[in-house]
Amino acid sequence: MGLGDRVSIVLMSDARVAGIPVRECGERLVDVRVGGAFHVDARRRDAAGAFAQLREGVVERLLHARSLLPDGLGLLIVEGYRPPALQRRYFAKYAGELARDNPEWPSDRLRDAASRYVSPPEIAPHSAGAAVDLTLTDGDGVELDMGTRMNATPEESAGACYTDATNIGDRAREHRALLSAALTSAGLVNYGTEWWHWSWGDRYWAFRTDQPAALYGPVEDHALSPER
Repeated sequence: MGLGDRVSIVLMSDARVAGIPVRECGERLVDVRVGGAFHVDARRRDAAGAFAQLREGVVERLLHARSLLPDGLGLLIVEGYRPPALQRRYFAKYAGELARDNPEWPSDRLRDAASRYVSPPEIAPHSAGAAVDLTLTDGDGVELDMGTRMNATPEESAGACYTDATNIGDRAREHRALLSAALTSAGLVNYGTEWWHWSWGDRYWAFRTDQPAALYGPVEDHALSPER
């Protein structure tokens, strides 16, 4: 099976996802560093602290998910809100790399392939403050083995970044199962091409859970004032 052939995964570029309407509820972005409930990694840190912000409803569900983990385990948050301009840069960069390496691909195939790893900007859950990239840690905040590094591309990982990948070790598979069980029980949905990407309230969540509309749409940098 090729990297782009996992037909059971609906990609962010799918027209059915884009067709979900947004009924913006106006929830604030809140800073997950406040209160110390989570470990927060600095690898995606930005000057404005956007990486550590999420919608209130998402944070509430992450708190619930954390409570469902076995004793001694925690959640490490790496990236939450991503400004639309940054999302556009990420998508253009990855799509450009794919186009360079696959000059025979038509534009629709490039868009689908790029969306395995970076959501099209107009759909992006991160830009709605609805998505979080996260992983499991031990009690000291040390990351557990999840089979790949976070943000590994399908190409570099030979598809091991897919949540249900079989080309990872037993321990990593157990850790992914623990993470998935807690987050799913808390109501979040996973993007199946990225074991670390989970969301709630966005278009992809609405599609996956048969909701009539998304609760959160894209947020420009100045639109919502985060609580610090």
